[in-house]
Formats: sequence, C-alpha cells, structure tokens
Amino acid sequence: MNLNQATFTTSAPKLSRCPTESIAEVAFAGRSNAGKSSALNRLTGVNGLARTSKTPGRTQLINYFELDEAHYLVDLPGYGFAKVPLKIRQQWERHLEEYLRDRKALRGLIILMDIRHPMTDNDRQMVEWSHFIDRPIHILLTKADKLKRGAAMASLHKVEATLKTEFPGITVQIFSSTKGIGVDEARQTVMNWLTSD
Repeated sequence: MNLNQATFTTSAPKLSRCPTESIAEVAFAGRSNAGKSSALNRLTGVNGLARTSKTPGRTQLINYFELDEAHYLVDLPGYGFAKVPLKIRQQWERHLEEYLRDRKALRGLIILMDIRHPMTDNDRQMVEWSHFIDRPIHILLTKADKLKRGAAMASLHKVEATLKTEFPGITVQIFSSTKGIGVDEARQTVMNWLTSD
C-alpha cells in the first residue's frame, strides 16, 4: 500500500453513506483555511487529488480517497470560519461528530492547524471532540514556511505544552505543503495507523 496510489472514490453527505467495505481509514480535519486539501495533495504526491480553493469551506462532504482495497484517506468538512450559512455549518458539525463517534474503520485522525494561529476556539473544540473517541490523534501545524524557524519551533513547543497538560497522548509536528517540511514524518504516522492491526 502506498499513499501515492490514492484516487478519489466517493463523497458522502453523512456517516450512513460512507463506504461499508472500509477496513481502515485515516481522516483529516481542520479549519476551513488550515490548508487541508494542500496537505492531502502533498502527502499523497497526487496533484489535484483534493480540491484546493481560495474560498474557505469548499469541502462540504466526507470525501473518500482509496489507497487499495478497503483502505482510505478521508477528507472531512472544514470547520470554523467557512463563509456559509450557520444552518449549513451546524449540519456539518453534526456529521463530523457522528463520524468521529461511530465510524468503526477510523484508525486515526489528523487535525490541521495554521501554525500562526493554533488552538483557536474551533480547533480546541475539535480536539475535545476527538479526544474522547479512543483513537490516536496527530496534529499538523501547517504553513510552517510562513514563519522563521525559531518562531515555528516556539509555536510547536507552546502547543506541545498545552497538549501535555490538557490532552495527553495527542502528538504534534510542524508541517508545510509548500516546502515539504514534516511531510515524511506525517506520511509515516498515516501509514503506521493504516497498517496497524
């Protein structure tokens, strides 16, 4: 199994429409402008796999990308500051919560946060939801190329300290889709989850 085999399979509006044959999947969640689609494209090496947009909130469905038979990457709807009606945002949040709580095939969750503004109220809510699902969680601090090395590491250490105190067991790293920072580490995490028993 290789991440660069990823191909778009289906979009599901809710949990009940997700592929029933899935054995293992890793989901990606993040604020609407955290660079989720860019990260998926970089991690798989498949340009255009996930749609990128300058308009936050374009991912409105649970998007499935198959790696091989019954193993998937999952792009969850963006949360937070999407320019969409409140009613739609609330609907997305319900589907997100349902997916995280009830999806048996979910092996781990990658949460993406902009390294310049990590652990916003929306990010914290996502972490709190996810912390109770009894599955591993790994945070990518995206857009690390936007900061100098010292500032990026300072942001990382601050998030690590918060996680250690409030959410033990959750791991975090710096990441940049543009410069390739942290890509190998993130790929290894995803592959370990997908191939674990």
